[in-house]
Amino acid sequence: MSAIVSISHLSKTYTGGFQALKDVNLEIQPGEILALLGPNGAGKTTLISIICGIVNASGGAVTVDGFDIVKDYRVTRERIGLVPQELTLGAFESVWDTFCFSRGLFGKKPNPAYLEQLLKALSLWDKRDAMIMSLSGGMKRRVLIGKALAHEPVILFLDEPTAGVDVELRKDMWALVEKLRQSGVTIILTTHYIEEAEAIADRVGVINKGELLVVDDKQALMHKLGKRQLMIELETPVSGIPTELTEFALELSEDRTTVTYTYDPHRTHTGIDALLKAAASAGWAIKDVHSVKTSLEEIFVNLVKGTGRDAA
Repeated sequence: MSAIVSISHLSKTYTGGFQALKDVNLEIQPGEILALLGPNGAGKTTLISIICGIVNASGGAVTVDGFDIVKDYRVTRERIGLVPQELTLGAFESVWDTFCFSRGLFGKKPNPAYLEQLLKALSLWDKRDAMIMSLSGGMKRRVLIGKALAHEPVILFLDEPTAGVDVELRKDMWALVEKLRQSGVTIILTTHYIEEAEAIADRVGVINKGELLVVDDKQALMHKLGKRQLMIELETPVSGIPTELTEFALELSEDRTTVTYTYDPHRTHTGIDALLKAAASAGWAIKDVHSVKTSLEEIFVNLVKGTGRDAA
């Protein structure tokens, strides 16, 4: 299957010498949800701004559905919808007029039936005649998504779609994104919320200081880079780690009742059996044992630290 967005050796250096993107290469497949994960200032917004034709690249090439974003900019822009971070809406326009105007900007013929369907999908049908200024922040965010979808794009970019919204609305947005994907729309979202990438993305790309550190299937990323921790709860506090257990590099909790063992679950021998036998020989009375998975947040932190790139 051909990539719907293909990015090759993309770079961006702003006036003054700041390099926002450094040799970025990325293939985005039709119908997938890709999350670009990284701290503020990592280059996420610059990347999607270049693809959407808002910012000019310093080097490299981007194609959208097989068309070059520079040579065929009209064609590529028609295929893209963009939801920006900022709530940029006309205060005195109605929701319906906002959708109609956005559709007309791309030369699309009026299609009231499609816009009605879109408004209902966004839970905005009852607000179609309301002025933008009268809407809540969450509803305005939905209007931005509707504006981006009014001309029926095949690719939707969401730049920090849930920034500044409450947890309930964030989950509503996640459900909406999944519905859009089911309708055939390819979705690329930028976020610094780890749980957002973990909840809705098929693949996760980690970007920091303009460099794309890794892009992989969410589960494959956790499989390759994730570790597990075995938590051993003891019946009574211990004075320390005995010498016969030092080879396991154990961590002892402050109250000295829990021991943590970090291991690679994909190795043939994890060392767990040997550890438990050694713990019993040392006279430890074990109360409970359970394992904990590494989260995407920990993977992200380790990736950034591992490449010597401070996320600050």
